[in-house]
Amino acid sequence: MKLLLCSIPFVLAAAALAAPPVDNVSRHLHPNLAAAQRLSTQAFEKIVAAQRANEWDLGGHAQKAKELLDEVNRELKAAAEAANEEHHR
Repeated sequence: MKLLLCSIPFVLAAAALAAPPVDNVSRHLHPNLAAAQRLSTQAFEKIVAAQRANEWDLGGHAQKAKELLDEVNRELKAAAEAANEEHHR
């Protein structure tokens, strides 16, 4: 029981790190960037499914892939924001 209670914060922290990317690029202003963002979200969801199917034992590579997809998502948003700034000049 003590071990279970001690592991709860770790599980909650891991769940917070594993939050799927947010689709936050306007598909009307930037249809290609928005499509790329949707695809990265789908890839993230497929990795989660693979982790569940393999009982989370993927040598840390799936987690690294999810972290990279999160970075991809942030870069796509930054690209859309840069395009917005250039368009308003």
